[in-house]
Amino acid sequence: MIDSSVFQGKKAAYFTLGCKLNFSETSTFGRLLQDMGVSTAEEGDKADICLINTCSVTEVADHKCRQAIHRMVRQHPGAFVVVTGCYAQLEAETISKIEGVDLVLGANEKANLIQYLSDAWTTAQPDSDDAVSDKSLHKHYSVKTKDIKTFAPSCSRGNRTRYFLKVQDGCDYFCTYCTIPFARGFSRNPSIDSLVEQARQAAAEGGKEIVLTGVNIGDFGATTHESFVDLVKALDQVEEIKRYRISSLEPDLLSDELIEYCAHSRAFMPHFHIPLQSGSDAVLKLMHRRYDSALFAHKINLIKEYMPDAFIGVDVMVGTRGETPEFFEETYDFLNSLDVTHLHVFPYSERPGTAALRIPYVVSDKDKKLRSKRLIEMSDVKTQTFYAKYIGTEAEVLFEKATRGKAMHGFTKNYIRVELPAAQSSDELDNQLIRVRLGDFNHDKTALKCEII
Repeated sequence: MIDSSVFQGKKAAYFTLGCKLNFSETSTFGRLLQDMGVSTAEEGDKADICLINTCSVTEVADHKCRQAIHRMVRQHPGAFVVVTGCYAQLEAETISKIEGVDLVLGANEKANLIQYLSDAWTTAQPDSDDAVSDKSLHKHYSVKTKDIKTFAPSCSRGNRTRYFLKVQDGCDYFCTYCTIPFARGFSRNPSIDSLVEQARQAAAEGGKEIVLTGVNIGDFGATTHESFVDLVKALDQVEEIKRYRISSLEPDLLSDELIEYCAHSRAFMPHFHIPLQSGSDAVLKLMHRRYDSALFAHKINLIKEYMPDAFIGVDVMVGTRGETPEFFEETYDFLNSLDVTHLHVFPYSERPGTAALRIPYVVSDKDKKLRSKRLIEMSDVKTQTFYAKYIGTEAEVLFEKATRGKAMHGFTKNYIRVELPAAQSSDELDNQLIRVRLGDFNHDKTALKCEII
């Protein structure tokens, strides 16, 4: 039984680390709390509730999570501090010992955030088996669950224009470097009908663009015996949504049928994000990835054949165990040969309990930095070359609300970031599809300037 009265008049502060899926889930938490009478704390306000949604993809991410928790505790003394997300699932006991943390929710428990908060505020029981400690005002939980089965729906936009629709959670792949299956469980998903209904609700709220998010979204259908391409076709029929974007898709799950459908669809944008991780087949085998470089190249070439204007982002991991200098050069040359737009480059990080720790060849931190630098420089060249092709052309841009007095930004169909000068910006343009002429690069070459036609 939830006691809604304990929520009335309270303020909440949120901090999210990691992927788009985490941001989507935090936004949904915020909406649930708002429905209970909790408002979002403005800058400078003292919050009654602090929620930190964590990531654990690298050791650096773990460190940032701990920093964020300590910072929120300092900034909001006396607040009820809730920690959830992947780091909370993997290191619940570590987090529970941080001074000021009141509630640690694992992957199964986060869907019941409101119930846990209500229980914590309305009961004063002695420590249970789940409790780590008991403070005078707040019961302090640490929830750890090995068998993660729940699916927490999420379709929300937070303070962004775009909606993020969670279509899948978990992963069955068990790549040697990754802890995600332990943090989020096996692949699972809701039904197509339920996701179409959430898309319709987003449209009713004024949403025009939805990003499909998840951990391994190409594996959609594992629990409902449906398919990702069927989901795409069904969502395409929600005509009030003008744009869809697909977040990261594994290359072995990016079917030729899906590529062809997106090329001719009503609303799915010419924009793909595909994890490569390594361009060396030897390293891909060490990682237990389910494709080789030839398959990856085929997918890129097919996208460009059907959609020459497509923006293609690629994840690349550098310095993984077993990546000799020769194998890195294979990756560098392979990526250089591909018609892709942007590289998301990140260094390999040792994760406790992963199979990668059994691979003997270790890359030094110095070499990781040098390799990252080379690939980031390649990425900058590729992105700017792609942008430059569209200078002087017309495009339709979905603008996002800007801070007053600042330039306004938005994206074209093929994900070119566009900048409208502050003098021409207005709140009326927020969440509007506007025809513009693309100009030259802005000052830091992160966007093309534009003028409204």
